[in-house]
Amino acid sequence: MVDLERASPAAAHWPRQQYEGLFVTTGSRLLSERLAWVVEDECAAQPHKNSSEAASVLAFLVAHRVEAEWELENVVVAGAVRRRGAGTRLLNEFIAHARAKNGSGIFLEVRESNQSARGFYRKMGFEETGRRKGYYASPAEDAILCRLKFG
Repeated sequence: MVDLERASPAAAHWPRQQYEGLFVTTGSRLLSERLAWVVEDECAAQPHKNSSEAASVLAFLVAHRVEAEWELENVVVAGAVRRRGAGTRLLNEFIAHARAKNGSGIFLEVRESNQSARGFYRKMGFEETGRRKGYYASPAEDAILCRLKFG
């Protein structure tokens, strides 16, 4: 996941420890929940006699729930498979999951310059609802706020 994120300039760039923290569970998560889903290229895994290589991650999605609302924190799709349905599949599955968990909606921030992602989110039913000045660093840029309401 980290390698794929680093290769995508438009992705939210997190420290490795933040990704590792996705897979650590602690206590009760009644009000808050985090999930990470991946799309793997299992054909890239090469089984060997006594071991196997990990499948290649083609796309991933990370989201966080607080009470009934979900935040889509990061979506990354490998350049080689963009516009082939991996992102749409991930987001459709996530939307279905959020609805099934009685979520009230999903919100996200996206770089103002990331026109392809903004178009993708609009196509998926999100509305642009505002702006956060100087939200992103490296390079500095405003975030566009998007929301998908259920019901």
